[in-house]
Amino acid sequence: MIVVAMGIISMQKFDVAIIGGGLIGLATAYRIQENHPNLKIVVLEKESKVGRHQSGSNSGVIHSGIYYKPGSLKAKNCRAGKSDLEKFCEEHHINFKILGKLIIACDESELPTLNELYRRGQANGVQCSLVDQDFIKTSEPHVAGIKGIYVPEAGIVDYKQVSEKLRSIIVSKGVSVHLGSQLLSSKRSKGEVTLITNKNEIIAKYVINCAGLYSDKVATILGFRPELKIIPFRGEYYDLKKDYHHLCKTLIYPVPNMNFPFLGVHFTRRIGGGVECGPNAVLAFAREGYKKSDIKILEFLENITYPGFIKLSIKYWSEGWNEIKRSFSKTLFTKALKRLIPEIEENYLIPGGSGVRAQAVRNDGSIIDDFVISQDGNVINVLNAPSPGATSCLNIGLYINELLTERINDKK
Repeated sequence: MIVVAMGIISMQKFDVAIIGGGLIGLATAYRIQENHPNLKIVVLEKESKVGRHQSGSNSGVIHSGIYYKPGSLKAKNCRAGKSDLEKFCEEHHINFKILGKLIIACDESELPTLNELYRRGQANGVQCSLVDQDFIKTSEPHVAGIKGIYVPEAGIVDYKQVSEKLRSIIVSKGVSVHLGSQLLSSKRSKGEVTLITNKNEIIAKYVINCAGLYSDKVATILGFRPELKIIPFRGEYYDLKKDYHHLCKTLIYPVPNMNFPFLGVHFTRRIGGGVECGPNAVLAFAREGYKKSDIKILEFLENITYPGFIKLSIKYWSEGWNEIKRSFSKTLFTKALKRLIPEIEENYLIPGGSGVRAQAVRNDGSIIDDFVISQDGNVINVLNAPSPGATSCLNIGLYINELLTERINDKK
């Protein structure tokens, strides 16, 4: 036991400590326990519940993998992860639906990008087809577009339910989940890592950082200097009033800007009912800044003075300015939605929820488009795992388990 001024802090030993109780942290614990049932595992989560942030504040889409460069970690993990996620949901009676998705080109200028998306989809093994106006009108009568891609295998799920089920399973199999446990500092000695939290000290042979919005901060606490910074972008949504749910039957997306990591405002059916419209993408004033009023001055100043963010802002100032204007103008937000469904009017929309995306940016201002998972000795850092991180979580967990297994075998 360690005695401190405010009381007694306990010390516990584990084989593996996972920092972060979101989908990726929980799925990682699930996969490691599955493959190494004799290891003693702990998940450290600073919140009072698991899946509180990106895992529980997303739009609930099961992505198909059509957007991602063939051969990338996103493409590989999304395809395998989607299959594993659907099997997991079936096995554990979690409701999900395969609705299909339409990616719509509204004018001729978008056709080259649409064709590139189709090429990627084919290369990644996605079920998809190029469709014409007649198909679009038959599938989604209220949608305007000259051409599109139909992805029949896209779906929706409640990722909060997935998070809770993963937590329940791993706890039943002996994994410890410490809620309200925030990492404050760490130290290394004799092949082990000591994690000092606000509640106790954890000594672990292996540490896995799945801290999402704070992944770069946690990596720094663990003694690393990641060559990136997490910049938080808030995505704000409107909900379609019940009388107008008929305007959207499936998932309706625009052709995205392939140089920008956001997919543009779109329409998403929710597993619990209703239709969500959005999101935009604006800089959050805090890493967990879900509202305009959520401000952490030090985090905000740190972000806007980061050389990578300054360079990124200069490069995409026009796109960024448009996103900010939409954030404060329902009229402009509605105008963006009208490109896909011209019938939409402002009075059809009511304020919805919001989420925050952890976007990794390099010092040179370049956006990191792929997952970033690095290993250094007995520490694995998941430094970038935005969308489709939720869809991919079970396969990311499997990938991390393989890295851990290699390290364990090297020590034998």
